[in-house]
Amino acid sequence: MDLTRSTVFIPGATSGIGLALALRLQARGSTVIVGGRRTALLDEIVAAHPGIDAVRVDTADATSIEAARDVVLERHPDLDAVVAMAGIMQPEDWTSSDFLATAERTVTTNLLGPIRLAAAFLPHLRARAGSGAGAAFVTVSSGLAHVPLAVTPTYNATKAAIHRLSEGIRLQLEPAGVQVIEIVPPAVRTALMPGQEDNPIAMPLDAFADEAVELLAARPGAHEILVEGVKFLRFAETSGAYDATVARLNATDRHAKELHPTDLHAAGSHTA
Repeated sequence: MDLTRSTVFIPGATSGIGLALALRLQARGSTVIVGGRRTALLDEIVAAHPGIDAVRVDTADATSIEAARDVVLERHPDLDAVVAMAGIMQPEDWTSSDFLATAERTVTTNLLGPIRLAAAFLPHLRARAGSGAGAAFVTVSSGLAHVPLAVTPTYNATKAAIHRLSEGIRLQLEPAGVQVIEIVPPAVRTALMPGQEDNPIAMPLDAFADEAVELLAARPGAHEILVEGVKFLRFAETSGAYDATVARLNATDRHAKELHPTDLHAAGSHTA
């Protein structure tokens, strides 16, 4: 994936990590199309950042994804990368009787959304790759794919599924010339969860986006984009620190305001 000349569609880029990555990719030379549900917010982004295009899409709605694909490809027939960014993270209590709606909504957005985006855009990306041009499908998992946070069991599960899905479809798509790149964020200071924007344990948004894009640029053939702050989660099991990391992560979630950010990373070592 060449950040200096790619044409990239990022559903879920109206705020947070998605928008931060979109702006940095544009600054590197990519043509960027952001996607989201709120038309007014898309219009604001286009007005504030000349050169960025925007297309309305609801990744929880299969029909909306197909309609967005048609618009994107009509405007940008040279599209060569899709970043499946959109996702939700909501707490659940499985000891109560009312967790099912949240769990189903999370699966629809976080797992079915990327699968439907792949179904919509992969024929075009495969054709691009077959013509000799580069093509990439980028997934977004989480450090919680590897170490669970107690309050978000279905979110953890969907991100674990995205990780394994990325591994599987890479085996099928790379021989056809389509890269599959998995971005693995740690906790980042965004509005994904209530209070997360002010969580001292979470990584500052700009720091995450800067490091992630630097890694994308430096390692264009990478399978996973792992910022330093997520490696203690990604490698907890293989390093032998899984149980300690699970305990520390969930203790930190309960008492984040009382701890220094480096306390969490002290849960265990990792291998690069």
